[in-house]
Amino acid sequence: MDGQELKIKDSTGNPAPLGLLGFGMTTILLNIHNAGFFELNSMIIGMGIFMGGLAQIIAGIQEWKKNNTFGATAFTAYGFFWLALVALWLLPSFNTLYVSKPNGIAVGFFLLVWGLFTTGMFIGTLKLSRALQVVFASLAVLFFLLAIGDFAGNKTITVIAGFEGIFCGLSAFYACLGLVINEVHGKKILPLG
Repeated sequence: MDGQELKIKDSTGNPAPLGLLGFGMTTILLNIHNAGFFELNSMIIGMGIFMGGLAQIIAGIQEWKKNNTFGATAFTAYGFFWLALVALWLLPSFNTLYVSKPNGIAVGFFLLVWGLFTTGMFIGTLKLSRALQVVFASLAVLFFLLAIGDFAGNKTITVIAGFEGIFCGLSAFYACLGLVINEVHGKKILPLG
């Protein structure tokens, strides 16, 4: 090519709305359970595997292809979080694996390390939109509240976390819709900050 530079233009769609939708919907539904409105059931497990897990992993891989380290890390990590959470619920039911159900302390540490990771990711959002700052700040608070509830064995804290988690999921749902609607209309209809 004799010193000429070849540039390839990325014309693929934005994967962030899919990731935010998968995260937001699943977070809302799980936290309606945490708030005490219904028991853990196959609806939450199905959403955890497919929307929370697989949809976010697909979005994360697409973000990687777009050279977006933050998006790739966030969506892929939280996609695998949902798969790991479902595994915590389901693996003990397979008696042939000889694994026990995790106690509150074990689950508390699981949630604590995710809260620490999320706090670090929140710092990354300080260069991004206000909408993402709200999502990650409220998610960090959610993880810490859930961890405290499990460490203490306190259902009241878990219920409070459930309501906070509904807010967190709604904030991600809003960010998803903002990205889609603003792009479709070619102007800012839903402000993202």
